[in-house]
Amino acid sequence: MTVGAGLGLRATAAGDVAKYGGDALYTVLLLTLVVAVAPRLSPARAAAIALAVSWAVEFLQLGPVPAELSRRSTLARLVLGSTFNAPDLAWYAVGAAAGWLVHAALRRARTGRGSGAG
Repeated sequence: MTVGAGLGLRATAAGDVAKYGGDALYTVLLLTLVVAVAPRLSPARAAAIALAVSWAVEFLQLGPVPAELSRRSTLARLVLGSTFNAPDLAWYAVGAAAGWLVHAALRRARTGRGSGAG
Protein backbone atom coordinates (compact mmCIF):
# COMPACT_ATOMS: atom_id res chain seq x y z
CA MET A 1 0.00 0.00 0.00
CA THR A 2 2.87 2.36 0.79
CA VAL A 3 4.46 1.90 -2.64
CA GLY A 4 1.03 2.42 -4.24
CA ALA A 5 0.55 5.61 -2.24
CA GLY A 6 3.95 6.85 -3.37
CA LEU A 7 3.23 6.08 -7.02
CA GLY A 8 -0.18 7.71 -6.71
CA LEU A 9 1.38 10.79 -5.15
CA ARG A 10 3.90 11.03 -7.97
CA ALA A 11 1.15 10.65 -10.56
CA THR A 12 -1.19 13.25 -9.08
CA ALA A 13 1.02 15.81 -7.33
CA ALA A 14 4.02 17.88 -8.26
CA GLY A 15 6.67 20.02 -6.65
CA ASP A 16 7.05 20.08 -2.89
CA VAL A 17 3.93 17.98 -2.27
CA ALA A 18 5.32 15.08 -4.31
CA LYS A 19 8.87 15.48 -3.02
CA TYR A 20 8.20 15.83 0.69
CA GLY A 21 5.26 13.44 0.64
CA GLY A 22 7.61 10.94 -0.96
CA ASP A 23 10.12 11.54 1.82
CA ALA A 24 7.50 10.77 4.46
CA LEU A 25 6.36 7.66 2.59
CA TYR A 26 9.99 6.50 2.28
CA THR A 27 10.14 6.31 6.07
CA VAL A 28 6.73 4.64 6.26
CA LEU A 29 8.03 2.00 3.84
CA LEU A 30 11.13 1.49 5.97
CA LEU A 31 8.92 1.14 9.06
CA THR A 32 6.85 -1.47 7.24
CA LEU A 33 10.01 -3.40 6.36
CA VAL A 34 11.24 -3.19 9.96
CA VAL A 35 7.92 -4.60 11.20
CA ALA A 36 8.04 -7.36 8.57
CA VAL A 37 11.52 -8.40 9.77
CA ALA A 38 10.85 -7.93 13.50
CA PRO A 39 7.07 -8.01 14.09
CA ARG A 40 7.38 -8.05 17.89
CA LEU A 41 9.01 -4.62 18.03
CA SER A 42 6.88 -1.95 19.62
CA PRO A 43 5.46 0.68 17.26
CA ALA A 44 7.68 3.35 18.84
CA ARG A 45 10.85 1.29 18.43
CA ALA A 46 9.99 0.33 14.84
CA ALA A 47 9.35 4.00 14.01
CA ALA A 48 12.63 5.04 15.67
CA ILE A 49 14.59 2.48 13.65
CA ALA A 50 12.93 3.57 10.40
CA LEU A 51 13.66 7.22 11.21
CA ALA A 52 17.28 6.45 12.08
CA VAL A 53 17.80 4.61 8.79
CA SER A 54 16.14 7.44 6.84
CA TRP A 55 18.36 10.01 8.52
CA ALA A 56 21.46 7.85 7.99
CA VAL A 57 20.74 7.61 4.27
CA GLU A 58 20.19 11.38 4.08
CA PHE A 59 23.44 12.15 5.91
CA LEU A 60 25.26 9.65 3.67
CA GLN A 61 24.34 12.00 0.82
CA LEU A 62 26.81 14.53 2.22
CA GLY A 63 29.51 12.36 0.65
CA PRO A 64 30.04 11.43 -3.01
CA VAL A 65 28.99 7.75 -2.88
CA PRO A 66 25.19 8.04 -3.24
CA ALA A 67 25.47 10.55 -6.10
CA GLU A 68 27.89 8.29 -7.95
CA LEU A 69 25.75 5.19 -7.40
CA SER A 70 22.62 7.13 -8.41
CA ARG A 71 24.23 8.08 -11.72
CA ARG A 72 24.79 4.39 -12.44
CA SER A 73 21.56 2.84 -11.16
CA THR A 74 17.91 3.82 -10.99
CA LEU A 75 17.46 1.50 -8.00
CA ALA A 76 20.30 3.23 -6.15
CA ARG A 77 18.74 6.61 -6.94
CA LEU A 78 15.41 5.46 -5.49
CA VAL A 79 16.95 3.94 -2.36
CA LEU A 80 19.86 6.30 -1.64
CA GLY A 81 18.97 9.55 -3.37
CA SER A 82 21.86 11.72 -4.45
CA THR A 83 21.86 15.13 -2.76
CA PHE A 84 21.56 16.12 0.90
CA ASN A 85 18.51 18.28 1.63
CA ALA A 86 18.03 19.32 5.27
CA PRO A 87 14.21 19.69 5.08
CA ASP A 88 14.02 16.00 4.17
CA LEU A 89 15.03 15.20 7.76
CA ALA A 90 11.83 16.76 9.11
CA TRP A 91 9.65 14.97 6.55
CA TYR A 92 11.21 11.64 7.48
CA ALA A 93 10.12 12.40 11.06
CA VAL A 94 6.59 13.10 9.79
CA GLY A 95 6.59 9.71 8.08
CA ALA A 96 7.89 7.98 11.20
CA ALA A 97 5.19 9.62 13.33
CA ALA A 98 2.43 8.71 10.86
CA GLY A 99 3.70 5.15 10.60
CA TRP A 100 3.94 4.87 14.38
CA LEU A 101 0.32 6.03 14.75
CA VAL A 102 -0.95 3.54 12.16
CA HIS A 103 1.15 0.69 13.57
CA ALA A 104 0.00 1.42 17.13
CA ALA A 105 -3.65 1.60 16.04
CA LEU A 106 -3.40 -1.67 14.11
CA ARG A 107 -1.71 -3.37 17.05
CA ARG A 108 -4.42 -2.11 19.45
CA ALA A 109 -7.16 -3.29 17.07
CA ARG A 110 -5.53 -6.70 16.72
CA THR A 111 -4.87 -7.29 20.40
CA GLY A 112 -7.77 -5.31 21.76
CA ARG A 113 -5.54 -3.85 24.48
CA GLY A 114 -2.60 -1.59 25.23
CA SER A 115 -1.48 1.68 23.74
CA GLY A 116 1.35 0.36 21.54
CA ALA A 117 3.42 3.34 22.67
CA GLY A 118 6.18 1.31 24.37
